[in-house]
Amino acid sequence: MNKAYIFDLDGTLLDSMRVWAQVDIEFITRRGLTVPDDYAEAISSMNFTRVAEYTIERFGLTDSPEDLLREWTELAAYAYANTVSLKPGAREYLASLREKGAKLAIATSTLPRLCRLALEKHNITDWFDVICNSEEVGVGKSRPDVFLLAAERLGVSPEDCVVFEDILPAVKAAKSVSMTVCGVYDETSREDWGEITKISDYFIHDFVDIVGKI
Repeated sequence: MNKAYIFDLDGTLLDSMRVWAQVDIEFITRRGLTVPDDYAEAISSMNFTRVAEYTIERFGLTDSPEDLLREWTELAAYAYANTVSLKPGAREYLASLREKGAKLAIATSTLPRLCRLALEKHNITDWFDVICNSEEVGVGKSRPDVFLLAAERLGVSPEDCVVFEDILPAVKAAKSVSMTVCGVYDETSREDWGEITKISDYFIHDFVDIVGKI
């Protein structure tokens, strides 16, 4: 088996993307604006600092990036602490990997507080050897930096990693550094699913069918 498994959080391990759709609506409408159709796709692979900067630029806001990050965190915190669920089969799959002695990591753009709340809710924080955030590398997931950071901290080469991702730019980024990639279906990425399945080494709709296989 591969030595290390690296998981995205939102849309991959967590069924959480609908939370962000609601956050976007509430945040934008508070300012008397409308969420553009292309907004979610435009920000999908950015880290949160860049999302804040992009949002300020696009809508001509007077807020600082720090203001936006605080507001987004507060809007999403309740859901991450109480209602966001794991994708079907995710807990069982993670448990099976741990039983085999695999190294596990998270490589996410999710805001650190929200990441912590979700992992604590599901009692899986200590299941991961490493938790990396794209804020640490200063770029989003259209580049492989956060995946490489996870591999480095795990002490393995990129070729010995399997990455689980639900968005196309991140799938491409992980493949670009010779990592094995499993594309994970999420409704928010359905328009890219055909290309994700072509690029990925494996692809799944949920984790139920791969327990003990990948």
